[in-house]
Amino acid sequence: MLKHKDFINFDLNSSLGYNNSANMEVRAAVAKVQKYATSESGDTLEVIERPRGGLSLVLADGQRSGRAAKAISNLVVRKAISLLAEGVRDGAAARATHDYLYVNRRGKVSATLDIVSVDLETKTLVISRNSHCPVIIADQQGVRTLDAPSQPIGIYPGTKPVITELPIALHTWLVVFTDGVLSAGQRYGEQLDVVQFVADLLTREEKDVQAMADAILERAVELDRGRPSDDISVLVLAILPNVQGDNVRRMTVRFPIDKFGKK
Repeated sequence: MLKHKDFINFDLNSSLGYNNSANMEVRAAVAKVQKYATSESGDTLEVIERPRGGLSLVLADGQRSGRAAKAISNLVVRKAISLLAEGVRDGAAARATHDYLYVNRRGKVSATLDIVSVDLETKTLVISRNSHCPVIIADQQGVRTLDAPSQPIGIYPGTKPVITELPIALHTWLVVFTDGVLSAGQRYGEQLDVVQFVADLLTREEKDVQAMADAILERAVELDRGRPSDDISVLVLAILPNVQGDNVRRMTVRFPIDKFGKK
């Protein structure tokens, strides 16, 4: 079973025009695994720097699983990323990506699409949802979910995303995931309470985005008895103190391959 991990570290101070005492940075991490007995995950995630400052992370879950789903999610993410790179706003990029998939596949396939952006022009976090999976937010107001009804892209004409904007503020956490987390354990009569699980993780003295993404994924896999019933992807993003105090941007990727070089 393959696990793919990403970690991103992006300094906010100079871009936001704050002095060094602000010491904020974006940290983002991903953990993902494919459905049991499939060759690859049908989920795709990419990250891009925004032309007017900031980052966008795009997560798509293609219909079904395996290579066919991967082809769909790749198509969706490539389109969204290309639009964001041109400066198209998140909501418009999501709508255009829906139109592209709808026309390209004649309304016969669907995908969920989540876009999470740190927009340094508006100084906000922008969450765009076309997914039935909620997004979890933790900040000074506590832990809550963004769970307004939202349709996947590709099937229904005129589909729009549900957009939420939050101010960029220290100690804000976002957790985004695909439906493999929601379905984990269901065939055994169990289900992961993701909101409570995240709340419990946030009570730990030392909190880390990669550790949180890993913990959610590992618990979901555990509920599926080590055989995930669906592709699982978990994205965690946080605005945290810049403890190193520099303006260096860092990115680490871990991508497992077997000894034969297969994906």
